[in-house]
Amino acid sequence: MIKIIKNGTILLACFLVGNAFADEASFESKIPLKVSGYTESYHIHDFNRSSRGTRPSFAFSHNETGKPSINLAIIQADFDFENVRAHLALGSGTYMRANYAREPDSLQKIYAANVGVKLSSQRNLWLDAGVMPSHVGFESAIGLQNWTLTRSILADNSPYFETGAKVSY
Repeated sequence: MIKIIKNGTILLACFLVGNAFADEASFESKIPLKVSGYTESYHIHDFNRSSRGTRPSFAFSHNETGKPSINLAIIQADFDFENVRAHLALGSGTYMRANYAREPDSLQKIYAANVGVKLSSQRNLWLDAGVMPSHVGFESAIGLQNWTLTRSILADNSPYFETGAKVSY
């Protein structure tokens, strides 16, 4: 019950924050901070359901059966100001619990956290460092970004995030 209340609170917060900024088109141009959210829920009925109420161990996301669940709820803040940018995204749900279970407790809610510095005044050349979503594979943890409706086993066995630095142009 506590999980449902916690996930419902995150969903409500994402909805309220999104609506608060949606009406103010000029607000975004004045302040370099953008707050947004994403929520993905599901309900699975497995006729071969185990006594634990979970799917086989190779299915890392969408792994609870017999009840409505939240796979991924993200609230994120993006700061973008001329030569500096930062991105922080905190997540919750079955995706985060399954894929970040071996991370230290203090890091299990971090979906992404990185900062960037613009390297050139004439070009759009950036150096970003931190925790970033993985660029490996065709699928993302965010279902809205996937090419197909269903997820593959290949996606569940590829890295979900990377740490390090990247140069982008």
